[in-house]
Amino acid sequence: MRIKSIKSAGLVGETPKGGWSEELRPDDSVHTLIAVHTDDGVSGYGSVFTSHKLVTAALDVLEPLYRNEQALEPERVSEKLFQNTFWMGMGGTLTHTISGIDIALWDILGKATGQSAGRLLGGRYRERVRPYCSLLMDEPEAMRAEIARFRSDGFSAYKIGWGPFGRRNDPGLDEAIVAAARDAAGPDAALMVDAGGSDAYWPNGLKWAVNTAEMLARHNVHWFEEALNQEAIEDFVLLRRESPVDIATGETLTRRQSFRAWFVQGALDIVQPDVTKVGGISEQRRIAWMANEFGIRYIGHGWNTALGLAADLQLSTAFPTCDFVEYIGGSAYVDGITVAPFTVDDEGYLAIPDRPGLGVDLDPDKVARLAPGGRDLFEP
Repeated sequence: MRIKSIKSAGLVGETPKGGWSEELRPDDSVHTLIAVHTDDGVSGYGSVFTSHKLVTAALDVLEPLYRNEQALEPERVSEKLFQNTFWMGMGGTLTHTISGIDIALWDILGKATGQSAGRLLGGRYRERVRPYCSLLMDEPEAMRAEIARFRSDGFSAYKIGWGPFGRRNDPGLDEAIVAAARDAAGPDAALMVDAGGSDAYWPNGLKWAVNTAEMLARHNVHWFEEALNQEAIEDFVLLRRESPVDIATGETLTRRQSFRAWFVQGALDIVQPDVTKVGGISEQRRIAWMANEFGIRYIGHGWNTALGLAADLQLSTAFPTCDFVEYIGGSAYVDGITVAPFTVDDEGYLAIPDRPGLGVDLDPDKVARLAPGGRDLFEP
């Protein structure tokens, strides 16, 4: 089964706000869908956390390397793409685009063998997993209302992040936001906080992070994410030692090699690679198992699309300690592009599909509404 063609389509029109200082607009393209078509007629689909313009350029560069390649060998093909392009820049557009190709190849392998990707990754440790609803922070009363909205939809875990938190030099406001979220979520809900330290010109340092971690502990916050500038590994080491809550990060790192120093130096408790950026399912699996050797929990970062969530679900079943997946609250790119929507059960969990491949089906009509030229994605 050979790769015949690879198509892409950028999602626009309902791009969710990210809380960044230079905020995304609805028509900005930061999530791109990938389709890999084979000469046997089997197609697989993936997702890339990168502008469609960049993905288009990357596919043009990669085309001589993937043309006529074996579609049933995702790890080997993805590594071939990495090894022959690293000198053009490691971890940027090419790596992100390879991520989507790799996800699509695992989808193909599952469809060709009749097995779910999670089973092919080594087996299913669980049939369902708890999604945490990922929401932007807001003023306390607005934050309370937002949590209440998604609590009524069945969620029992929440991550609040970015927005005004840590950006107004007002510890009282920061705590008021967290207190409002905890009150709305209830005492038994899992609550996580993402400071957004990967934003441009992040203003806070180690002392702020330590003081904030102590405040978060008072509100029973499960983990503290992106508390520092993403290159301040030494400060992350010190923060982890001082913090009473778990420290999580890793969404901006790409390729397995970049994670090793963080593990060796003890800079985090929870590692959060993003499958649509890090190199795909093949690379994410390697990172997760490496983290396991260091006693670090793996929970994927998933601020992307329904296909990214589907990949995270398959990865979550293949690792014994992965107990959460990220779910963007209210995103059309998660809830509005598949034939059947994801559904949270009565206990706040998502079922992990056991159908072939990723276990989800894109709806061509829905994709076409959100992606110019989206119907071409489904044409070999």
